[in-house]
Amino acid sequence: MQKVNGQLNRKWYAIYTRPRWEKKVNTLLAEKGLESYCPLNKIKRKWSDRLKTVEEPLFKSYVFVKIGDEERTIVRMTTGVINFIYWNKKPAVIKEKEIQIIKRFLNEYENVEVYPKELKLNDRVRITGGSLMDHEGKVLDVRHKAVKVAIDSLGYVLVAYIQRSKLTSVPSK
Repeated sequence: MQKVNGQLNRKWYAIYTRPRWEKKVNTLLAEKGLESYCPLNKIKRKWSDRLKTVEEPLFKSYVFVKIGDEERTIVRMTTGVINFIYWNKKPAVIKEKEIQIIKRFLNEYENVEVYPKELKLNDRVRITGGSLMDHEGKVLDVRHKAVKVAIDSLGYVLVAYIQRSKLTSVPSK
């Protein structure tokens, strides 16, 4: 690993957390001395007696962490962390510029909405949750909240309806 100005060359990675553990994981990583970022969206909530602004994670079950390769095990062993988000069989690296854009955007706007990329027939996808996590497949059908995916990497074609929230696009080969 190269040292740059006396510091290790660190990169941003996305990690997948247990549901509703984003803030807790962010705190636990900070307590371990790691730089982490849980983008929080300011949302106005109305109760019967008042209007209150609360902060909710922008990306459900995701936290970003800036680490060197030697710190990956520390992150994985953190309570609430399920795994890194993978892209092409390696932990996905997030550009510093993209993290800064998210930070700037959230500083300027409230009630931000996040929509996953639209999935189309024949798109390649990776499953990010459940028992088939990290397997790739091809979109055969798109429904309101579920997508029919053929998982061909097992040597068989398994067809399953999978929640959109548990899929991520992969580049076509």
